[in-house]
Amino acid sequence: MATFFGEVVAAPSRAGGDDDEEAAAEREETPEDREIRRELEEKREVHILWSSKLSASTGSFTDEQFPCSKFILAIGHNAVAFLSSFVLNSGCWEAIGSVKLWNEWCRTSNTTSVLPTDAFCLFYKLISDPTVLLCQCNCYVAEDQQFQWLEKVFGCMREEDLQVTILSTCPVTDYKTPESTLTLPSPFLKALKTKEFKESICCPLLEQPNIVQGLPAAVMSYCQVWQIPAVLYQCYTDVIKLDTVTIEAFKPVLSSKNLKSLVKDMSKSTEILKKLVTTNEIHNNIYT
Repeated sequence: MATFFGEVVAAPSRAGGDDDEEAAAEREETPEDREIRRELEEKREVHILWSSKLSASTGSFTDEQFPCSKFILAIGHNAVAFLSSFVLNSGCWEAIGSVKLWNEWCRTSNTTSVLPTDAFCLFYKLISDPTVLLCQCNCYVAEDQQFQWLEKVFGCMREEDLQVTILSTCPVTDYKTPESTLTLPSPFLKALKTKEFKESICCPLLEQPNIVQGLPAAVMSYCQVWQIPAVLYQCYTDVIKLDTVTIEAFKPVLSSKNLKSLVKDMSKSTEILKKLVTTNEIHNNIYT
């Protein structure tokens, strides 16, 4: 596994053993097996469903690429709740699309009336500047679906002058340090950026040998390969559920160039956050 951008690590070889096994498996595969595999592949396909509401400034989302200057992506329910409280409620945003996907862990909903714990992936544009796009991804994107997600999401954007900001969380136990993770002041924020990202960052950089995984890693790798300025702010936390302290750990990001112009009233945002967490707790108590 690569520990930094650009490192190439050779995979171990079994001197043709895997090829022989695959060839034998293909010979043994029946027409019924192939049909089942085809149906499963179709079921796991990632679909982007764009809204029928089109803007003259962006053109058709379905047939051509649209300009995008800022793409802000929240992954996971705490990052999603942060954007909902401090960004989406600070300006006039319009829902423009959703991702439809299915895997062993989730099945997304394409409705915009969702709770932070629902499985969804929604896109919004800023009405005053349609080149600013925000995505709330509160669903698990499986490893075999990540390339599809990247191709279909970024394939809709014109990538000239695009800057990407990603927010995500992961368990503090994943953080590699000589110290005991029990002594760390959790939650805390670390940043990872691509070579092209030249803006100042809002927290310390993620140290080696730490790595990121899942969709955040896939997006960062895509941006590094295609030379897109991108920064990932990853919050390490010891709480896996929706948590006010974890959500507020993202607050330093509000001072970043890409987000500070999108935040209007912090006091109002804090009240919205409390209401969001309370609503989620009530929902969990009803269904548990």
